[in-house]
Amino acid sequence: MPKLGRNELSWDERVRRYAYYFLRDELDGLLIQEALIESYRTFKAAGKEYPFVSMRELKPRAKMSAPEYQEQGHFILIFLEDTLPPKTKKDIRVFDSNKITKENLGHLAEFDLRELFHQKMRFFEDRDFSCLLKSLLQADYALLLQKDPTVKARHRYALSHFHVRIDWPVADAAQDLAQELRYIAKDLYEKGERTAEVLQQKLYEYYGFYHMVGGRRTAALVAARYLSQFDFLSTVYVSSSEARTLFRLSEAGVSKYVLIQVSNQDIEQLAQAAEMNEQDFISAYLIDRAPDVGVGLFLVTYTYNEHSMPPQDGKLRDLSPDYPWLKVDSQLLFPPPTSRDVRPIPYSIVYTGPSS
Repeated sequence: MPKLGRNELSWDERVRRYAYYFLRDELDGLLIQEALIESYRTFKAAGKEYPFVSMRELKPRAKMSAPEYQEQGHFILIFLEDTLPPKTKKDIRVFDSNKITKENLGHLAEFDLRELFHQKMRFFEDRDFSCLLKSLLQADYALLLQKDPTVKARHRYALSHFHVRIDWPVADAAQDLAQELRYIAKDLYEKGERTAEVLQQKLYEYYGFYHMVGGRRTAALVAARYLSQFDFLSTVYVSSSEARTLFRLSEAGVSKYVLIQVSNQDIEQLAQAAEMNEQDFISAYLIDRAPDVGVGLFLVTYTYNEHSMPPQDGKLRDLSPDYPWLKVDSQLLFPPPTSRDVRPIPYSIVYTGPSS
C-alpha cells in the first residue's frame, strides 16, 4: 500500500510522523552502536582481527558468504509509526505471553532483567530505555517498538513485545510483491514453477539480500513486506553475524551500515573535503586509529529501477531475471553516533575501493 504523503495526513498524523522520523534517527544511532561499534570492541577485547566487509559484498546481487561470528551482534528490531492492528495476530506473534512485562522477562533464559526492570523504561523517552533495548536485543526473534495505544494525548513510543515471530510464508511475500510490480495477476505459480522460483529469489534481491541468506535476514524481509500493506511507516532493522552489517529496510528503501578501513591517503583527502584539520577529522569520524589505517562507519543506500517499480501503465509484464532490481544510490562516510555536529561525507568506494 502506498504510504500517505505529508499533504494527505491530518495535523495530528503530521506531528506523529515528525516524532517518528526524529526517534528513528535516534534509533539508528543506538543500533549502529550495538551492531557495529560494540561488536568491533568485542573482537578487539578477544584479541581477534575484525572481519571487515569487502566492497564486493555491498554491490547489488552480491553472492558472498561467510561464517557466523560469535563476537558480532545480531538481532531484528521492528519500529512502527503506529500500532499493529488486531488482525495481524494470525501472522505476527504479539500476545500477552510475549509482552514486555516484569513477569514475562523472568522467563528469558538468556538473562534476568527482573531486578532492573521498571515499567517506564519501555518508553523511548525514558533515560533507561537504551539499557533495556541493549539487553533485549540479545533475545531470539524480533523486538517490537511501536506507538503506545494507551496514551491518546501525545505520541509516545514503547518497546511492547519480545520474541516476535513473523509467521508469513516467503512464497506469500513474493506473491504480494510480484502482484504489486505486475509480474503476475493473482497467483505466484500462474506462470509456472520456474517463474515462481525466480520471483522468490527476486524478493530477496529487492530487499538487498542474496536468496541463500539465513533465517534472521529472511525473517526481516518477510516482516518488511508484510508491513508494507499498512499506510503507516515501518522500519525493520536486522544485524547479521555473518554479513557484519546493519541493514535498515524502510519506506526510503534499503540501507546498509558497515565498518570499513580508511587509508591514510583517504583520511587526508576526506579531511580536506570536510575543511577540517586531520586530527579533528579523525576525532569526529573514526572509531579507531592505527598508524597506517583508520576505522570508520560506511553507509550505502540503494534505489529501485524500472524493473522493481510498478509499471506506469499498470499492465502485466514479463519477468527478465537478468536485470538487476537494485542500484547503489549514495555512499557516505558516516559519523559515529557520538559525533552529532558533523555531516556525512560522500565516499564512493563500492566500485573502486579495496576488494571491489
